[in-house]
Amino acid sequence: MTSDPTSATPDLTASAQAPKPQPTAAPEDVAAHAVATAQPGLTAPPRRRSTAVVLGIIGVVILAVLALLVVGYLLIGLGPDAFALGGIMALVPLAIVFFGVRWIDRWEPEPRLAVVFAFLWGAAVAVIIALVIGAGVDPLIAALAQGDDFTYQFIGAAIQAPLVEESAKGLGLLVIFFAARKYFDGPVDGIVYAAWIAGGFAFTENILYFGGQLLDVGTVADGSVGEIFLIRGIMSPFAHIMFTSATGIALGFAARYKSPLAAIGLFLVGLIPAMFLHALWNGSLFFVSDFYGYYAIVQFPLFVIAVLLVFFLRRQESKLTHDRLTEYASVGWFSQDEIPALSTPNGRRQALAWAARSGKRKAMKQYIQDATRLAFARQRIITGRGGIGAQADEAALLGAIVESRKNLVGLGSTLEAPVTPQTP
Repeated sequence: MTSDPTSATPDLTASAQAPKPQPTAAPEDVAAHAVATAQPGLTAPPRRRSTAVVLGIIGVVILAVLALLVVGYLLIGLGPDAFALGGIMALVPLAIVFFGVRWIDRWEPEPRLAVVFAFLWGAAVAVIIALVIGAGVDPLIAALAQGDDFTYQFIGAAIQAPLVEESAKGLGLLVIFFAARKYFDGPVDGIVYAAWIAGGFAFTENILYFGGQLLDVGTVADGSVGEIFLIRGIMSPFAHIMFTSATGIALGFAARYKSPLAAIGLFLVGLIPAMFLHALWNGSLFFVSDFYGYYAIVQFPLFVIAVLLVFFLRRQESKLTHDRLTEYASVGWFSQDEIPALSTPNGRRQALAWAARSGKRKAMKQYIQDATRLAFARQRIITGRGGIGAQADEAALLGAIVESRKNLVGLGSTLEAPVTPQTP
């Protein structure tokens, strides 16, 4: 027996065309509020994960593997005991460098991924380049010295080392400059990245020096171990940083130009003082009988000049932040009364202390950080470097500013939402 198909088959077409149930409509006041308070950072189309971030992660992984190879090289050359003791001693100057660079980088902190990349480049890649090239040119240096040990040591330390090591460290700066261009805003950023690269290089080099001296004398109690630790670990933890910062400052100025050729040209110019300062430090050991007197007369004043230069450049960053945020305040994104608290060191300290009394220090810190990043994004736009993501960053940061201000509501009248905001 067969059944009638017209009565057994369900009407699929009718069910497919039936309207889908809709959510319950929001009350009119809720709908109006949702439209009025929509944030630019939320209404902008979602962005895909930055290619630069993905490449940065891959780069850090590769550099970490190379760092393990360097660790293996040091273990084989020094042995476990000398390597461990040398490493512990090398942590002292590294800690000094860490806190010094953190202070320099407080105004507009660089991305952690870029900082880790910089440190690993110095600790691994720059060291490998220096070792490989050093081994390759060693026969040439020996031939030039013609058996004279003084000439051999001098060429290696005062000529070959500055040329090769500063080029190797500088190459890492150049990679960061092009790979993370939007985070390379000026000379202070150049100093920060140069410091992490140079700090990583000095860390590995210090393990080699401290561990090698321990192998030679056989005990950490020997006076020569203490002296080399004093010179390299206490008196000159920033020596390599001072050298490489010359290249970083040059690339920081190059960040203000759109042309890649300007970056290459200023990079080469920056290598000259970097190599000269390095050669001056290494070469002096061959001709100066009183190293500590030379250090007090020449090297320490150079270090003081470098510190004063950092202070000057940080003040320039403060002025830039003030000028750009003033432009946003003129069109309603900020109150004019807020600008000093966001763009001066004293103002920031006072604002953070004020917020801390209400338990909102973290929210204030985020507000200051968002405002600073917004100022630097604006700077990239007005200097013609908007093509490196500045407009997208500006839109997201304007939304973040509104949200940060909401978290601070109740702390003061200057933190109330501005009226009729528009991009300057």
